[in-house]
Amino acid sequence: MPNIVRAALVQTAWTGDKESMVEKNVKYAYDAAEQGAKVMCFQELFNAPYFCQVQDDEHKDTAEAIPDGPTTQRMIEVAKDTGMVLVVPIYEKEDDGFLYNSAAVIDADGTYLGKYRKTHIPHVNGFWEKFYFRPGNMGYPIFDTAVGRIGVYICYDRHFPEGWRALGLKGAKIVFNPSATSRGLSMYLWNLEQPAAAVANEYFIGAINRVGKEPYGDNDFYGSSYFVDPRGQIVGDSASDTDEEVIVRDLDMDTLDEVRKVWAFYRDRRPDVYDDLVAP
Repeated sequence: MPNIVRAALVQTAWTGDKESMVEKNVKYAYDAAEQGAKVMCFQELFNAPYFCQVQDDEHKDTAEAIPDGPTTQRMIEVAKDTGMVLVVPIYEKEDDGFLYNSAAVIDADGTYLGKYRKTHIPHVNGFWEKFYFRPGNMGYPIFDTAVGRIGVYICYDRHFPEGWRALGLKGAKIVFNPSATSRGLSMYLWNLEQPAAAVANEYFIGAINRVGKEPYGDNDFYGSSYFVDPRGQIVGDSASDTDEEVIVRDLDMDTLDEVRKVWAFYRDRRPDVYDDLVAP
């Protein structure tokens, strides 16, 4: 029998407040579960607007603890109720002044498995993230879940091949890349980078983006979320570039073995000649 993982992504527009944003995404989670999804990822900073378009200390007050904060605890209950693995990206407060762009990973029985903290932090016009986030300090964790080994890489991280490879070397089968990406600056890369990373590292990638315009700045988020397989092919269609949408796709995990037998990239790596790549 085929080894299928039914996976879901959701792209949403900002509602105007955290509570309604969480509940809207919870509803989408139940919709995905009704369609048989067993794993789901939300967009970057899913319970907030993308406030990094401005630099304002008031937004730092919205950060929450992981896993003890209200949003993670709410999603733990959703995971238990739906039987889905959930990847939950939020603004994390570890301690005063220690704030991160993070994603909690919750197993299908509601067990909190850990978190990933965004490693690469941009600081350009409209994406003033160094004002809000410390760089991730937990490396590239892999999470053993009910659907297999998954990894997380957040938005701007996707421009850096090293993390994609680190996740593959640790055994990731699916990597989720929740994002807040707007028209213009890097839109042309959206359908280039993740498929290329999926091919180079021989796993599935779920690329998630938000939609619409928000109160802070002029960025127009273009959705277009999708899954891509290790051959670099989009699984089904991409989501709308304007509308909220849940996409649910069947990922044939047997493809991983098929591809790795043909393209033996991990076998043919030459780490003995790569020292210069990590020189300061």
